[in-house]
Amino acid sequence: MRTLALAKVYQLIEPGPVVLLTTSHRGIPNVMAMSWHMMVEFTPPQVACIVSNRNHSFKALRRSKECVIAIPPAGFLKTVVAIGNCSGADTDKFATLGIGTKPARHVAAPLLPDCIANLECHVIDTRMVDAYCMFILEVVQAWIDPKRRDAKTVHHQGWGIFALDGRTITLPSDKA
Repeated sequence: MRTLALAKVYQLIEPGPVVLLTTSHRGIPNVMAMSWHMMVEFTPPQVACIVSNRNHSFKALRRSKECVIAIPPAGFLKTVVAIGNCSGADTDKFATLGIGTKPARHVAAPLLPDCIANLECHVIDTRMVDAYCMFILEVVQAWIDPKRRDAKTVHHQGWGIFALDGRTITLPSDKA
């Protein structure tokens, strides 16, 4: 064993696939790439996510209290990186990057039809926003593209390094 720089710890603890978070504030949609999220409840499904208060999407999420979490396929990675490398404060990412959208059913934020799945969410808890920029979201509508069901997701390992999810295995479980 040898020591590891503490700045590299986040590269080891990766919560899940890179997702795209769409918001809409005053009728202006935005999208950001997000890696820091986790499930916190199954029924109803609840997701905790970190959105930096330095991020343009923070204000929209805090004010609108709703968003869409879209799970992009690996083939969308270059667009995901481009989304993460510019700010919605000065860029219309949808027009600039050619990102398609569809209206959501329960939120003003757009769905991203090029993604594997889209989760319409309402913010249900903001008690940890001031301290940690952590929002608790409840998924109120979930959409999946059956044609992309077997698409691979992307996992961020820091500083431009990504891993694709791999082979799936199934083991016996008492839970369905």
